[in-house]
Amino acid sequence: MAAPESSPPSSLRNAFGFVFSFFILVLIGVLAFSIRLFSVIKYESVIHEFDPYFNYRVTQYLTKNGIYDFWNWFDDRTWYPLGRVIGGTVYPGLTLTAGTLWWLLNSLNIPLSVETVCVFTAPIFSAFASWATFLLTKEVKGTGAGLTAAALLAMVPSYISRSVAGSYDNEAVAIFALIFTFYLYIKTLNTGSLFYATLNSIAYFYMVCSWGGYTFIINLIPMHVLLCIVTGRYSSRLYIAYAPLVVLGTLLAALVPVVGFNAVMTSEHFASFLVFIIIHVVALVSYIKGILSPKMFKVAVTLVISVGLVICVAVLAVLIALVASSPTKGWSGRSLSLLDPTYASKYIPIIASVSEHQPPTWPSYFMDINVLAFLVPAGIIACFLPLSDASSFVVLYIVTSVYFSGVMVRLMLVLAPAACIMSGIALSGAFDALTGSIKFQLLDTSETPSSDAGDATSEGVVVENNGPKADKTEDTLKERTSKKNKKKEKEKEKEKETSEVSSSRSSKPRGKKRLLLLPIEASVIATFLLVLLVAFYVVHCVWAAAEAYSAPSIVLTSQSHDGLHVFDDFREAYAWLSHNTEVDDKVASWWDYGYQTTAMANRTVIVDNNTWNNTHIATVGTAMSSPEKAAWEIFNSLDVKYVLVVFGGLVGYPSDDINKFLWMVRIGGGVFPHIKEPDYLREGQYRIDSQATPTMLNCLMYKLSYYRFVETDGKAFDRVRRTEIGKKYFKLTHFEEVFTTHHWMVRIYKLKPPRNRIRGKTKKSKTKSSSTTSSKSSRKGKKNPWH
Repeated sequence: MAAPESSPPSSLRNAFGFVFSFFILVLIGVLAFSIRLFSVIKYESVIHEFDPYFNYRVTQYLTKNGIYDFWNWFDDRTWYPLGRVIGGTVYPGLTLTAGTLWWLLNSLNIPLSVETVCVFTAPIFSAFASWATFLLTKEVKGTGAGLTAAALLAMVPSYISRSVAGSYDNEAVAIFALIFTFYLYIKTLNTGSLFYATLNSIAYFYMVCSWGGYTFIINLIPMHVLLCIVTGRYSSRLYIAYAPLVVLGTLLAALVPVVGFNAVMTSEHFASFLVFIIIHVVALVSYIKGILSPKMFKVAVTLVISVGLVICVAVLAVLIALVASSPTKGWSGRSLSLLDPTYASKYIPIIASVSEHQPPTWPSYFMDINVLAFLVPAGIIACFLPLSDASSFVVLYIVTSVYFSGVMVRLMLVLAPAACIMSGIALSGAFDALTGSIKFQLLDTSETPSSDAGDATSEGVVVENNGPKADKTEDTLKERTSKKNKKKEKEKEKEKETSEVSSSRSSKPRGKKRLLLLPIEASVIATFLLVLLVAFYVVHCVWAAAEAYSAPSIVLTSQSHDGLHVFDDFREAYAWLSHNTEVDDKVASWWDYGYQTTAMANRTVIVDNNTWNNTHIATVGTAMSSPEKAAWEIFNSLDVKYVLVVFGGLVGYPSDDINKFLWMVRIGGGVFPHIKEPDYLREGQYRIDSQATPTMLNCLMYKLSYYRFVETDGKAFDRVRRTEIGKKYFKLTHFEEVFTTHHWMVRIYKLKPPRNRIRGKTKKSKTKSSSTTSSKSSRKGKKNPWH
């Protein structure tokens, strides 16, 4: 009669725990969504940064013209005169996701604009990523660790920086796809279910559609499989978790146009194929071992290993031949820059010029993951107690992500989920131990005499845990003999599995049980310190979300003694281009502003942020680095009508073109040898003052940035470089200023038309006189709007 009395309270407690966990998960999702809305509340609903404007423009085209036109879209407004095939050069996951959301909302008569859907896509998927983190951590260390890790990820600044409202970039959905793929892999590894293995391949396909970082998945999982094989942890569940992913996942990845045959032809994917062969050899050996005698097993193993070695050697020869035929050994430039941190700076200056591709500093770790950096080692230790297939995977995940984040600051985004998982495991284990010590000792002092406190504590724990287990085992034996109700049997088996942890603890000797309990004073103080640590983390995350990562780059703000100043120069310049230039006019600028110019001004650009053609970018860099006449000839050959430069010397905006100018020189000099970086440096120093080199003072970028700058304060003092410029008074002969924004942050120049070449002395004199009179009349007729 013990089982009927004890089972209802346990089932009620499990049901209450499930409902409570579900309610906490809903609150975590609300937190993850709402903490990313500071950018909309403080500023407005606007797309941030540069790349999101291209994604927004593509999503607009998709919702307007349909998916078939999207796949076949040739964009003639970018990379003039080359153009770009959009469907075959983008990762379509983000665009298709936002387009589907927009279609669903409009089908439900919720008339949201495409821009609104794009702005809020990242906050929505941050909630999904938090829930996926809960599922992944639950498979590793239980529900408590999962809830803690999900709450940490919902607020971690590193993820907030890429998922605030308006940050419509690939990482907005890719981080969710990454975590969910890892969860399904661990779920398949724990259950051995082909259903989860198939879902894992589909989730990997979604990750491939979303972000080029999918190569991290297809290399990390083979590393874990190889680790399990080497350490003697091979099982059929490991085979089911890995083999379908390689076969089905690779076939699905090849369907994405931007990936195509790269899924089987590039070095980033070769590790998965080698481990695929190894796991089949191990599986065959383990199968033969089960059906043959020991003597025959030795002969069969020798045969299998010899044949396997021959196959591996043949595959390696094919792979080496493919790798040797490529100048980069089958690796992409970004992959090589991860394996060799000095590669980009030596050979690919375009990659090295991007700020997010630089190595992070130590303060950036504290800024992006804060106290999690100190909790990660404790989480790693907890994963070894005990070490399982799932916990070994998350340990391998944190180790590899730490390395890659140290090479490229952008990959701090990959480190953040791993740090949250490890910190969640550490915090959950610490709170469990501390609160358990407090609870047992308080119950002991309130229910038992003080003289037998230690024995009563250990005995009470043993009786409390052993009683339900004995009852449950009796119930399960009765149900197995009767076999009347299969549904109840499954429920009892699940309850038995959940009680194994507590029963294993209760089976330990009483002396050891007393050693696990901490003094109540120490437990209370340690709990208070942990709560204080988490409170500091929450305060830092809210500050980072509200101040550090909420400001859109297209609308700048600064705080001074007289209040808040808003700089809307970028949209002012793009609006001027849209309303005062012809539709077919071409605009040249550095590649950073290409996406925004195309999306906001609707004008054709020469280069943009895709950076797929190094020669084209080097041509623009060479023009900016050349004297005015040579630059005019280059731009005129590209049919350019307007040149746009960003200048921050008046208001102190540091990310202007003068600060980026050396990268233009390096990229241009990599293709055109007459551009040499030392010509722009004075004794190895980059200067714009009176000590600057003549080459620097006469290049186009210097002239377009500092033209008429002396008229602002009479001294031409650059607030970014904190010095007076070297050449203050000069005129432009081949370019004319047509627009400068209110704070001088964006300046637009127009190429002057070429002069007519007429032979003959009399005609020359006539043309000279006519040109002088026309110039005088034009000077009288035109007014300078900046005086």
